[in-house]
Amino acid sequence: MGKTFFEELNNENLTGVAYKNINLKKAALGYFANTGNATIADMCKELNLSAPKVTTLLNDLIRDGLVKDYGKVESTGGRKPNLYGLVPDSAFFIGVDVKQDHLNLGLSDLQKNLVHTSEGLPYKLDNNQESLEELCHQINHFISELPVPREKILGIGINLSGRINYASGHSYSFFYFDEAPLSKVIESKVGIRVFLENDSRAMAYGEFCSDSVHGERNVLFLNLDYGIGMGVLIDGQLYYGKSGYSGEVGHIPLFDNEIICHCGKKGCLETAASGWALLRMFRQKLKEGSSSMLTRKYASPEDIQLHDIIQAANDDDVLAIELIAKIGENLGRGIAILINIFNPELVILGGSLAATEDYIRLPIKSAVNKYSLSLVNNDTKLRISRLGERAGIIGACLLVRNKVLIN
Repeated sequence: MGKTFFEELNNENLTGVAYKNINLKKAALGYFANTGNATIADMCKELNLSAPKVTTLLNDLIRDGLVKDYGKVESTGGRKPNLYGLVPDSAFFIGVDVKQDHLNLGLSDLQKNLVHTSEGLPYKLDNNQESLEELCHQINHFISELPVPREKILGIGINLSGRINYASGHSYSFFYFDEAPLSKVIESKVGIRVFLENDSRAMAYGEFCSDSVHGERNVLFLNLDYGIGMGVLIDGQLYYGKSGYSGEVGHIPLFDNEIICHCGKKGCLETAASGWALLRMFRQKLKEGSSSMLTRKYASPEDIQLHDIIQAANDDDVLAIELIAKIGENLGRGIAILINIFNPELVILGGSLAATEDYIRLPIKSAVNKYSLSLVNNDTKLRISRLGERAGIIGACLLVRNKVLIN
């Protein structure tokens, strides 16, 4: 008996016929994953192969438990063909969404169903070896508790903020300690193929593949968290840019201030319209004598964190609501620029600040109307993320599935 799909997939030394066969199997699985069940005739047309070759291919995938014969399909005449499709629990993908102060992990099956999650795990993202080791430990612990065999997990997608080269697997914002790609470093510690992606881009893809999008093909996703990130979809495809660093909207030099951004420059959008900016402004207001329900909970303004302010706003705290409105107005100026440039069908607001919903959406909408061209923004819809914290893990799972089965 020949090697199974799983054995061939993890063999980097395949050549000749074996290399061609594994790519044909990946193409077949990718077609089923994106299109659904199909007949042999459908597969022949899609893969440009003969019926005997497709039959052999399907028999191999059925033997490996990845594909199933779902029986006869209804036909208007002649012999009814058989319908083939994926076995959902035959293979899985893991998504890891790394936040500043916690981790979200999820497991999806071959048909894009999120079957297991572990969200809100305490974690501190710092640019040091200890933080990297803890990330690997958390991933290994998650895998060890899954009700599926490790060999059925085909890949792990990890989302990090900052500059990620998804093609090479390098991260230039976190854990860039040596020349080896970070994806390979983590892979050596978890024993499963690893793919890196920018967190905002993964979240954008997760939203795009969800009910948040109703047929729109040109979409901007704004990740409003401590920083500001963006994922861009043009004609339904993620836009990466020449080096894979597109979407650094937080560093548009929009404000004439003396505040030093995390990038080292002054006046960036993030200095006046991000979670970091909200936290700075909120603490400063308390020091100047403003009142908030959070002063009863924390002895010092420095103890207050971003999630506290967001919760306070949702509990009708006046100071939190006022400052979020200010952040929203500043964000709207930046989004107006994006709308003037991209003329998108849809802008999705995601990330932790989007959890304040209309408290941030309405000031953004007002500023967009004020600063963008009405002829351009009339056709742009503005929506709050429907996936929330799960956007990242869903996007990571789907992207790694695409990389393993399609790319």
